[in-house]
Amino acid sequence: MNTQALLHLKTYFGYDSFRPGQTQIIENVLESKDTLVIMPTGGGKSLCYQIPALCLDGTTLVISPLISLMKDQVDMLTNSGIPAAFINSSLSFDEVQDVLYAVRSGKIKLLYIAPERLENERFCMELSQIKVPLLAIDEAHCISQWGHDFRPSYRTIQGLANLWEQKPTVIALTATATEEVSADIQQLLSIDKENTFITGFARENLAFSVLLGENKEAYVKQYVKANSNEAGIIYAATRKSVEAVYEMLSRAGVAVAKYHGGMFEEDRTYEQNRFLNDEVQVMVATNAFGMGINKTNVRYVLHYNMPRNMESYYQEAGRAGRDGLESECILLYASSDEQTQRFLIDQAQDRSRIPLELEKLHKMIDYCHTERCLQSYIIDYFSDPTSSNCGKCGNCTDDRPQQDVTTDAQKVLSCIVRMGQKFGKQLTASVLAGSRSKKVTDFNFHKLPTYGILKTMNAKEIANFIEFLIAEKLIIVHNGQFPTLAISDLGKDVLLGKHAVLRKQARIIKAQVDTNDPLFEVLRQIRKEIADREKVPPFVVFSDKSLKDMCMRRPKNSSQFLEVSGVGESKLEKYGKTFIDAIIANS
Repeated sequence: MNTQALLHLKTYFGYDSFRPGQTQIIENVLESKDTLVIMPTGGGKSLCYQIPALCLDGTTLVISPLISLMKDQVDMLTNSGIPAAFINSSLSFDEVQDVLYAVRSGKIKLLYIAPERLENERFCMELSQIKVPLLAIDEAHCISQWGHDFRPSYRTIQGLANLWEQKPTVIALTATATEEVSADIQQLLSIDKENTFITGFARENLAFSVLLGENKEAYVKQYVKANSNEAGIIYAATRKSVEAVYEMLSRAGVAVAKYHGGMFEEDRTYEQNRFLNDEVQVMVATNAFGMGINKTNVRYVLHYNMPRNMESYYQEAGRAGRDGLESECILLYASSDEQTQRFLIDQAQDRSRIPLELEKLHKMIDYCHTERCLQSYIIDYFSDPTSSNCGKCGNCTDDRPQQDVTTDAQKVLSCIVRMGQKFGKQLTASVLAGSRSKKVTDFNFHKLPTYGILKTMNAKEIANFIEFLIAEKLIIVHNGQFPTLAISDLGKDVLLGKHAVLRKQARIIKAQVDTNDPLFEVLRQIRKEIADREKVPPFVVFSDKSLKDMCMRRPKNSSQFLEVSGVGESKLEKYGKTFIDAIIANS
């Protein structure tokens, strides 16, 4: 290993040796070979260009997409005695000129710039006058149209190296890149495959779990209080959800911050700094928070809602345990999360990306329903051939016995075939449950031999079972404006009796409330008033089980109320508003 590199590592960063993969990457860069680095969050990507920058004459240029990331990196470098600076929209014209003067004077070793700056021809002319031995492209997946965070401004990077007579070495770095994205980066930046380094996607210190059907509010409150001395991040899909979780934890006496795009920039910065400075233990945020945040002592990441894709999920969950200590990543799944993400995808300005985003969403839904090792599922998604069971995720440690569900699987698969493999999950579930809805009868599906053959389950339970079969790769989802189900080759083997289907027994969800919950008495009184008015026994309105489930789930809207045990469309229409209003008023 280059002795100068080792000396810089010890002198500036305080480490005696490099982590796995770093040595080969740094040597490759110092040999002037353009390099692609795919390394998980917390794996030490930054050192792969910071150490070469210290070894090379001139100023290393770092393309970075977020202001917070730049400031964080520059603060850490200058704090370590390394002259660094950034240029982005937070600086005035005069401040930019001061930075450029310092760079031209040879006083800056690393200069961080936003990709949008490269669209300015005058700025590029300024850069061409600077000696740049190394060009580092952080968050390189942003350059690929197949990436989850594609940014058109990143495309300008392609011609950047041509600014200088002596072309700088290029190093592109990312934590999340599928095989398709990697190939795209290689092609766009002319990086040879043999100069691509993948250090493995596994994060051995992280324990992943997916919890289905939990009372999210109660679980989060209980979890945060049980880990009150630890720092954690709670991700929610929308600004509204962030505000709701933030208010809930604030009322519970938790030191909590919030972060989302609807806040003023100065308020976001203030909240972010409170979390980074350990003034609060918990950050509740949308996915706008976290990229480039180097807080190493985050012990848990909870996802209050399912994210849009695996890349986003692994990037966000990966913010736990950056220091290598044991940490938890827990995703709280509800079927309504799928509708939320579909809505957000449909808001995309670039309509051509919608089919790709829907395909990625279905992979995320599969993750939430799979019974295989969760870490292994993630690694396979990124085409890492080294996957094996982690032994610590929620699925690996799940000791529930398996039961043979082959017959039920055959019923579902048969129904999909008889419906022509042209319809979606909800309608298929309605047919199997024996629904008399207008859509079922309009298509004459009530005359099919598979109509009602799973009526021992309700439509929601059947829909969940279908999701399980999708995760087991027995059913293929064809995306479009209305996703449709089709049978895979493995599904055909199941239909022909060549392959058995095993599923773990349903989890026993422990209620987070007891029968003395004041809300239970409020709801029971409302039920009695309705029953008296309609002249029926109270249990005809709702059973005690339904009321207890309402107390546990605390639904705040129609889609959440539909998740309650014993609530169908009709009861939602007749009683939903009355009970939801009461729950909100007494929460």
